[in-house]
Amino acid sequence: MKKTPLLNIALSRAIASLGHGDILMIVDAGMPVPAGVELIDLALTHGVPDFLSVLNVVLTEMQVESHVLAEEMLSKQPPALATVSSLHASGGLGEQRLVSHDALKQLSRGARAIIRTGECQPYTNIALVAGVVF
Repeated sequence: MKKTPLLNIALSRAIASLGHGDILMIVDAGMPVPAGVELIDLALTHGVPDFLSVLNVVLTEMQVESHVLAEEMLSKQPPALATVSSLHASGGLGEQRLVSHDALKQLSRGARAIIRTGECQPYTNIALVAGVVF
């Protein structure tokens, strides 16, 4: 049995398969997933699981070099933004890049996998860019 908090097989496999520069996205329930991109659908109902719970568990397994947010997240200020900002300030998410929500959707086409949460706050999406541990 694994020692780390992440128990979901598909998500654990996706993180283990990431190489330097690969993108893993954690998205709200409304974000479209492009055809051909692996979807790890964790959504059960509105708010379950929430975005931050998923992000915190993913960060126990994934080395993050940088992250991408939609500019709209900063203007709409969903509840998860405070934690994302704190993680960024402490270095837990690496460098931050801001793009339009439409550009984030375009970026999702190149993601290795997209994790769909039950989050129902608009623009609560993040693209995590894999780093290396050495």
